[in-house]
Amino acid sequence: MTAPDGRDRISNWNLPNAITILRIVMAPIFFWLLLADGGADGPMRWWAAVIFIVAISTDWVDGHLARSRGLVTDLGKLLDPIADKLLTSGALVCLSILGELWWWVTILIVVREVGITVWRFVELGRGTVVPASSGGKAKTFAQAIAISLFLTPLWTLVGDWIIWVNWAAMAVALVLTVWSGLLYVRDAIRLGREHRAESR
Repeated sequence: MTAPDGRDRISNWNLPNAITILRIVMAPIFFWLLLADGGADGPMRWWAAVIFIVAISTDWVDGHLARSRGLVTDLGKLLDPIADKLLTSGALVCLSILGELWWWVTILIVVREVGITVWRFVELGRGTVVPASSGGKAKTFAQAIAISLFLTPLWTLVGDWIIWVNWAAMAVALVLTVWSGLLYVRDAIRLGREHRAESR
C-alpha cells in the first residue's frame, strides 16, 4: 500500500507489533501467578519472575526488529510504551499489595507512567506521535532490573543481604523515573507552545 506522499506504507500487522501485543497478553498471566499464592517463595513466584523477565526483555527485541527491518509504525510507537507501563506498573502494584514495596514508591511511579501515557494519547489526537525518549528508555531498563530483583526470590538462595541490592536498584529506578518524567514535562511545554503558535 502506498501513502499519499508516494512512499510505501508499512503495515501495522508486522512481527515487532505482534511481539509488543504478546507482551501485553502476558501481563495478566504474570499478575495471576504472582498473586495466586500470596507471593510465597514457591514455584509460582519463580514462574511469575521468569514470565516478567521474558516479557520485558521482548521490548529490546521488537525495537531492534522494527528499526533494523524498517518496520517502525505509529502503532508500534504507541503500543510499545503502553506494554512496558502495563508490565512495570502492574508489577509494582502487585508487589505493594503483597507488602513487599512501599505504596508511595508505587504511586509515584504509576502516576508518572499514567500521566505520560495520557499525554501521549492527547498528542496522538492532535496528530503527533510521541516516541519513548532516551531518558524514558533508561528508566524502563532500570525499572525492569529493579522489579526483576524484587520478583525473583534470590534471598532463598543467597541470603537476606540481596534485599539491600534490591532496594538500591529500586532507588536508581525511582530517580530515573522522576528525571525522565521531568524531561517529558519539558517536551509537553514545548509542544504546547508549538500548537498554540500553529493555531494563531
